[in-house]
Amino acid sequence: MPRLFGTDGIRGVANLDLKPTIAYALGRATAHRLVPPGGSIVVGRDTRRSGDMFVAAITAGATSMGVAVTQVGVVPTPALAFLTADGDDAAGIMVSASHNPAEDNGLKVLDAAGLKLDDAVEDDLEQLIWRTEELPGVPPSELGVVVDARDRLNRYVTHRVGLAERIDAAGLSVVLDCANGSACAVGARILAASGAQVEVMNDAPDGLNINLRCGATDPSSLAARVVAAGADVGFALDGDADRCIAVDAGGAIVDGDRVLGILALERLARAAAGGDGRAADPAVGTLVVSVLSNGGLEQAIRRAGGTVVRTPVGDKYILEGMQVAGAGLGGEKSGHVIVGEHTTSGDGLVTALEVLRVMTQAGRPLAELAAQIPLLPQEQRTVPVRHREQWEGDPALRQAIQAAEGRLGDGGRVLVRPSGTEPALRVMVEGLDADVVREQADAIAARAAERLN
Repeated sequence: MPRLFGTDGIRGVANLDLKPTIAYALGRATAHRLVPPGGSIVVGRDTRRSGDMFVAAITAGATSMGVAVTQVGVVPTPALAFLTADGDDAAGIMVSASHNPAEDNGLKVLDAAGLKLDDAVEDDLEQLIWRTEELPGVPPSELGVVVDARDRLNRYVTHRVGLAERIDAAGLSVVLDCANGSACAVGARILAASGAQVEVMNDAPDGLNINLRCGATDPSSLAARVVAAGADVGFALDGDADRCIAVDAGGAIVDGDRVLGILALERLARAAAGGDGRAADPAVGTLVVSVLSNGGLEQAIRRAGGTVVRTPVGDKYILEGMQVAGAGLGGEKSGHVIVGEHTTSGDGLVTALEVLRVMTQAGRPLAELAAQIPLLPQEQRTVPVRHREQWEGDPALRQAIQAAEGRLGDGGRVLVRPSGTEPALRVMVEGLDADVVREQADAIAARAAERLN
């Protein structure tokens, strides 16, 4: 049986792959494994139609174990992490499939500090899920209660507004794409506290339009709007607002790698200007990225005197890498960015604020800042497959990968991995020649589709 937990919790098509019985069992397992007697968990969700169903199931499971459930309603995932750490709850569960389509949903469990769980703890929960009915319940008089705490979101907003108020972005025009997701109620308020003029788009969720031709996974409509409005910058969030992709005034996409480069180079330059050797401090001089991040980013950081550490894909591995290296900044090409002094998880709104801060302090447009990080040609493919875990054992696919590595030469890379969030194989090809990179990415993807379906 495949592992329930992927790189970002449990995911699947709502009510088909991911049934409410799993959410019920997860509520019971979390209560049993993570919550002391008399304790509580906090539960939030994004704007998907299936969210209420899963929140109800989690609540039923946890309260049947004598655990109180604090429901905070629709919140960004980083807000749930903040509220879990900020309150007395022993754990948090976020109902969201992040950047996935509306028909999907997911269940992410956080510990009392608002951090994603270690793999070993997830394994414990998974075993408890499969034997949920063996777990001892409580008598009716000791059932947990449900607390409506939707107003707790204001704590998160107050904190992020405080960060925004440190920035003087008056005179800048910003377009914010909320992806019809969790940030719709709070995003504009937070960014506007910087003094910027904020226009919002894709902020009318109906349960089915989250991430639909919008947001961080499809910023084309944002790019068009930035140009049409004559705005200085645009920011595209994903459905649960833990990712941020930027758009410059000319409509060019500035992905997570370039955003990370902009922030990292500013930190290094600030340290160098101080003349106190702070660039050697890992909190300033070390950037943690995943194996997918572009080699051009690594080259730019090393040229500036910084250090780059690579981890497996997944923001929880980025955070672990930051903790081990003592780094203050880390993230992924997809737009997950962790700014250590402000948050312990990816937060798209914090990322947007950091970009605004650098733009205003440097007095330079985003396009100029992004040009400091020349990227190598890179192509990524997501190949829907039925047998994603069998890719390493397929000789024809291995041969295609080896052939691609030979064509790319010393300056190239090929990375193939099973997706941790959907039934697909991820293919990344990077090299010096854009045509060769594209050709080899297509060849590997075609062979994977042929062999693994």
